[in-house]
Amino acid sequence: MTELRSIKYSRGSMEVLDQKKLPLVTHYDVTNTAEKAWDAIREMRIRGAPAIAICAALGLAVEVHNDMKSEDVKETADFLKTKLAYLSTSRPTAVNLHNAVRDLTALVDSESAKEGTTASSLREKYCLAAEQMLSDDERDCRNISEFGSSHIISKKTCGGNIKIATICNTGALACTRYGTALGVIRFLHKKERLERVYPLETRPYNQGSRLTAFECVAENIPATLVVDSAIGYLMQTQKLDACIAGADRVCMNGDTANKIGTYNMAVSAKYHGVPFYIAAPVTTIDQKLADGSGIPVEERSPQEITHNSSGVQCVAEGDNLSVWNPSFDVTPASLITGGIITDVGVITPSADGTIDVAAFLKKHDILKA
Repeated sequence: MTELRSIKYSRGSMEVLDQKKLPLVTHYDVTNTAEKAWDAIREMRIRGAPAIAICAALGLAVEVHNDMKSEDVKETADFLKTKLAYLSTSRPTAVNLHNAVRDLTALVDSESAKEGTTASSLREKYCLAAEQMLSDDERDCRNISEFGSSHIISKKTCGGNIKIATICNTGALACTRYGTALGVIRFLHKKERLERVYPLETRPYNQGSRLTAFECVAENIPATLVVDSAIGYLMQTQKLDACIAGADRVCMNGDTANKIGTYNMAVSAKYHGVPFYIAAPVTTIDQKLADGSGIPVEERSPQEITHNSSGVQCVAEGDNLSVWNPSFDVTPASLITGGIITDVGVITPSADGTIDVAAFLKKHDILKA
C-alpha cells in the first residue's frame, strides 16, 4: 500500500482524503476553495488538529492562487482576512486552527502595511506561509515520534517490548505524515520495541476502528482493537506499559482537551499505575488559557449516536429521551502522569504531579509574552 496522506497538495491544487469513507473506500475530494475546506472540516471528512489547520490554510491558498486576481492590496488583504475568520468557525475546540488563523492574519496585516507590497506579492507571501505549515507539520510529527518513542523505551527498565493503548486516530490521517500519538507507536514498531498496540474503537465516529486499525493494517503494526468501555478491564488483565493520546488543545497547566473518552482512559491509567502521555506539537498549546475550564467543548449532532453509519435510526424516539454528544473531554494535568510529548522534547510532571508548561516553553524560547 502507498503511504497514507490526508492531504495531497501542489501549488494551485489540493485534494483531501474523505476519512468518513474509510476503510472501505479511499476517495479524495477536490478542495480548492475556503468554503470547500470549511465543509470538509465541519463534516469531519478531515480531522485531527494539525490536519484541520493545514487544510484550512491551504484551501484558501489554492483559492487565492487560482481565483483572486485583484491588483488592490487592501481588497486582497480584506479578502484573505475575511476568509480566514470564516475558516476559524469550522471547529471550535482544535487550537491549531485558531493559531493558524491568528498567525496568517497577522502576516497579512504585516505584509499589506509594508511599502512596496503589491496584491500579487501579498498573495504569494500568504501561499508560501500556508505551504510552510505543511512542511513544518511533517517535521514536527517526526520529532514527536522520535522523542516519544525514545522516552517510553527509556522507561522500560525491566526489558521486553512495549504494550501501549491509544484512542481516536492520531496518525498520518490526522496530520500530514507519521502522526502524533500514533507516530510514537509507529516509531516504537520501527525500532522493533513494540509488542502490541491496543487502539480503542472511539465512538461515535469510530476513528479508532475505522482509521487507526486501518493504519496499523497498512503498516503491519501488531494491534488488538477494543471497545471504549473495555479500557479499564484491559488494564486490569494486561500489563500495559503506557497509554498515549493526542490533543486538540493543551492549557498552560497541562490540562488537555482531546477526543471524548480520553478522560476515561486517563482515570483508568491512574488507578492501574499505567503512565499516561499526551503527544502534540507545541502549536497545540494554548498560551492564553491557564487551565481546562476555559476550553470550548464542541457538541455535535445527536444523529451521530442515534443513527448508524448508513443513516438508519437505531435508537427509540421519545419525548423524555435526549441525547448528549460532546466531541471532546478535558483531562486534568494531574492524570497525565507520563508527560506531554512535543516536537521539541517531553514535558515531564514535577514531583508533585504538576506540569509546568510555561517553564518548558521558556526554556525553548517559545513562550509568548
